[in-house]
Amino acid sequence: MGFLERVFARPWGVHPEDRKRPAADVPAVPVAVPEKVYIPLAQHVGAPARPVVLVGQKVLKGQCLAEAAGNISAPVHASTSGVVAAIGEIPAPHPSGLPVQAVTIAADGEDRWCEGEVPADPFALAPQEAARRVAAAGVVGMGGATFPSAVKLALGLRAKIDTLIVNGSECEPYLSCDDRLMRDRAAEIVSGIRLILHATGAREARVGIEDNKPEAIAAMGEAAARHGEIRVLPVPARYPMGSDRQLIVELTGREVPSDARAADVGVLVHNVGTAFAVHEALRLGRPLVERLVTLNGGAAARPGNYRVPVGMLAADLFAAAGGFAGTPARLVMGGPMMGTVLPHLQVPVVKGTSGFLALTAAEAAAREPAPCIRCGSCIRACPMGLLPLEMSARIRAEDLSGADGLGLRDCIACGCCAYVCPSRSPLVQYFHYAKGEMSARQRSTLRQESTRKLAAARVERVEREAREKAEAAARRKAERDAAKARAAAATAGEAA
Repeated sequence: MGFLERVFARPWGVHPEDRKRPAADVPAVPVAVPEKVYIPLAQHVGAPARPVVLVGQKVLKGQCLAEAAGNISAPVHASTSGVVAAIGEIPAPHPSGLPVQAVTIAADGEDRWCEGEVPADPFALAPQEAARRVAAAGVVGMGGATFPSAVKLALGLRAKIDTLIVNGSECEPYLSCDDRLMRDRAAEIVSGIRLILHATGAREARVGIEDNKPEAIAAMGEAAARHGEIRVLPVPARYPMGSDRQLIVELTGREVPSDARAADVGVLVHNVGTAFAVHEALRLGRPLVERLVTLNGGAAARPGNYRVPVGMLAADLFAAAGGFAGTPARLVMGGPMMGTVLPHLQVPVVKGTSGFLALTAAEAAAREPAPCIRCGSCIRACPMGLLPLEMSARIRAEDLSGADGLGLRDCIACGCCAYVCPSRSPLVQYFHYAKGEMSARQRSTLRQESTRKLAAARVERVEREAREKAEAAARRKAERDAAKARAAAATAGEAA
């Protein structure tokens, strides 16, 4: 099958070379805790957590370092035992390198756990209590979205969903942490799936795994065999099959409207890593303090999957994994399609970190963009049915409202359009810019509206105060006039 036939064999998406091996086939390796871990307070969607420890305080592994700061937030916990060395700024795992607040722990080498809440039977917990414990454990979406999982559990219960979708597709090239987790810890994942079903009231679970992962499919199928409510279903290896909306359509035939949530069509989606974390939280009383991370790329000395404490620097992780086989031309956190290019490795592993790639010059090679030839490849590849070439044309012309009218907000930034573009147009960068600019303009509009309302309120307050002063003065004058009139009447009466 030729390249174009492979690309357009399905009505959306692309089929890049997966490059998951040999990392996927190497047994997962635990990594020793480094001398220090740097645990950011914002590892999730929503408000950053609030610190509840002090510098110099001794902490145990699993101890809460910072509590959730609102409904959409999540606590963070110590990933090893030691002493709080600092609470302050560290470089963010982001191309900007801007600082983020973090708790730094100097490890004591003992890695001692604190005691956790372990129920005798987690299935005896009320769904609300199960969600509370998941929230207290700091569990978030492990597929990269990092949305607080307890919020989704509560939403699923309120919305009375009937189907739980468990995302094991892992469609990004190079990454294999979910694949390895399913091969090695299938029973624990199935346990977590059953607990999520209990917490949400869903009747069944469908586990979608791309058909290029036969070992994971076999392991999960065997673990789920005794549970009729859980079905393991292979899905085509097609990027971005791991996107929630594509996986929902593939496994249920239901389509989520652009302005709706999955729960609105009776479905809830969780990643296999999230299911494993729920198992750890409810079965063992352990918060989310470590995860599997893929190291891959031609410049990585020992590609593989490593069990890593949250807060370990990427530099320390690569050093523990043998360093580099050559000088990397590009460093990426996540996958090559939707990952983040890193300026350096002095950034920590966070809950949503799926992998680090050390790419060679050949792997990172990029051609200079050329003018669009209007071939329509991007339109056929877009999994959301959008018009990337038309949207990018409007963005270049600064017609952001026109791009928005074509569905810019529905873009999931998967990169399929840029991948198939023969002109190598930086389409995704255009869309990121436009979304950022629209958000900035919206914030500016909201600030202006807020300023206008404050100014109007001030004018109204000044007018009201002036009116009240005038009315008070009028009342005082009337009272004085009345008093004078009474006095004059009294004097006239006496004279008479």
